[in-house]
Amino acid sequence: MSEIVRYSDADLKEFKALIEEKIVKAQQHLELLKSAYMNDGNNGTDDTSPTFKAFEEGSETMSKEANTQLALRQEKFIRDLKSALVRIENKTYGVCRVTSKLISKERLKLVPHATLSIEAKKMQK
Repeated sequence: MSEIVRYSDADLKEFKALIEEKIVKAQQHLELLKSAYMNDGNNGTDDTSPTFKAFEEGSETMSKEANTQLALRQEKFIRDLKSALVRIENKTYGVCRVTSKLISKERLKLVPHATLSIEAKKMQK
């Protein structure tokens, strides 16, 4: 029986730092989305430009829906990144869940929460 290949502790430490940095940025982005959503339609009295008002009223519904979608996507991204941290702790990070082969470092740097290798991703299509 062949032993499962895993990333070294040094590699895992590097990926952990990358993921933690991405989580911080993603949470900041999520806070911005949430504050933009909370401030929608909550105009101060200094917003008296008629052009701005007309534009804002027309786009308010659309921007609330778009903000909600973006916020939901961002929350999922954060959950996926946190799951990746758990896989790092378990030392299963970077192992494809279909082929059990290592996912390439290049792919993990671009998509640090990936659980499928390119090979497995192509099989899904």
